[in-house]
Amino acid sequence: MTDSARSRSSSGRRLLVVDDEPDLRTLYELTLLREGYEIDTAGSLEEALQRLAEASFHAVITDMRLPDGSGLDLLHRLEADGRSEKAIVITAYGSAENAVEALKAGAYDYLTKPVDLKQFRTVVASALGRSGMAPAPGAAWSAQAAEAAPADGAAAAARTRPPAAARPPAALARIAGRSAAMEQVRALVLKVARSMAPVLVQGESGTGKELVARAIHDSSSRSGQPFVAVNCGAIPEQLLEAEFFGYRKGAFTGAAEDRGGFFQAAHGGTLFLDEIGDLPLAMQSKLLRAVQERAVRPIGAVTEQQVDVRLLSATHKDLAAEVQAGRFRQDLYYRLNVIQIRVPPLRERLEDLQDITARVLERIAADSGLPAPPALTARALAQLAAHDFPGNVRELENLLHRVVALCDGGAVLDADDLGLNAFADTAAAEPVFATPGGAAGREDPRTASVPRASAAAAAVRGPEALPSDLEAYLDAIERDILERALERHRYNRTAAGASLGLSLRQIRYRMARLQIGTGDGSDDPRA
Repeated sequence: MTDSARSRSSSGRRLLVVDDEPDLRTLYELTLLREGYEIDTAGSLEEALQRLAEASFHAVITDMRLPDGSGLDLLHRLEADGRSEKAIVITAYGSAENAVEALKAGAYDYLTKPVDLKQFRTVVASALGRSGMAPAPGAAWSAQAAEAAPADGAAAAARTRPPAAARPPAALARIAGRSAAMEQVRALVLKVARSMAPVLVQGESGTGKELVARAIHDSSSRSGQPFVAVNCGAIPEQLLEAEFFGYRKGAFTGAAEDRGGFFQAAHGGTLFLDEIGDLPLAMQSKLLRAVQERAVRPIGAVTEQQVDVRLLSATHKDLAAEVQAGRFRQDLYYRLNVIQIRVPPLRERLEDLQDITARVLERIAADSGLPAPPALTARALAQLAAHDFPGNVRELENLLHRVVALCDGGAVLDADDLGLNAFADTAAAEPVFATPGGAAGREDPRTASVPRASAAAAAVRGPEALPSDLEAYLDAIERDILERALERHRYNRTAAGASLGLSLRQIRYRMARLQIGTGDGSDDPRA
């Protein structure tokens, strides 16, 4: 460790560099000293742990391979001790598996060898919440991390702690619901917000995937920087490259001036790619390079531009199935799916219905200039809970917008105001089933939890007193239930089986026996 590394720099940002190669350690040290940081160094895992025991740091930069351990060991130790330091891992070129493991272990970001020093400086500045040498708005440790900092780092933590309004709980306030599923989503948001790890938000249409992505951004040190949301399925294929990467004047007819793309607009902040599964394969390969190199080449340019972007993506599709079908690149899938957050559909968290409707009605009342938001009666809530809501929260919002617009300013909304009377009458009626004798009776309690058979199964049952072929009769009912479960879960066999209490092996066996396809054109359920 040099004398200059020991001296207090004007920035007050103290970093620990861990690498067993003296030449590389010196290179990183000199690069960071020129940026105004205070540097300590270590050549092994044991030496790094000793430095950490002596002092606190703002960030730790470690090589993946160390003579007495690995960078992952150091990350696990930081996590176990509740340390607040951001960790940046340096891996060998092409070691994507190591990079993914490091991000899952809590690393803020990673770099591949040989390290590009410009990119190195950018990643370090990003980890410290700085843009160049100027502090980024809202950049700091989390409040929890600052409180966990050792005593000798308390002053620095106090200087960098964000104001109360920027702390993570406030950023999560827009996500309504207190169910266990949503509490898990909030916990994951807080955890992944601390790093640069790519996050894939998975969920059906209308569940609020963009809301989760915005919460990740607002809970991170990039909260004061741009959040750029892109609907990948809404952009014509021939315009994708220009929209994502920008173009130079004269690059094509109509390019009258230089124009940046989504990556440039999100520089320093977060780029959210909604419905990433709708990107065509040709664009997927170009996006993969941008993610790997952290650089983009505008159309008509001869050089690439470095970009500092946190990448979040979302889809309602099963990307693993898309990869198997050849519609999505496997290497891009692994790059984007480092951490996955599943947003549950509304039917799986009906206990949140009251909170969600209250939040939506408050927003509608504010937008409509109403003195107070209308309230739903218990009967109205019960009717909403009985509705399937295939469009999830978005469908619920549209329904409540219509009801408020047509209720003539009523302070209380009853079940009759919802316009679901036909459905309510059907749901409120006693379910019936055809008895072997042909008479209608009360619903058999043994099948009360099984969804009602569709018209196809009803046709198979028929009006006859007894089926002429019992095996075919039962197979038709089982096939109908399995097909509807698969359609509901977009042919994700694991999820469909779980909803029916079946394992993957059991549902595969039943699909093969009943000759049910996989939904991707293949007739082999084992595919």
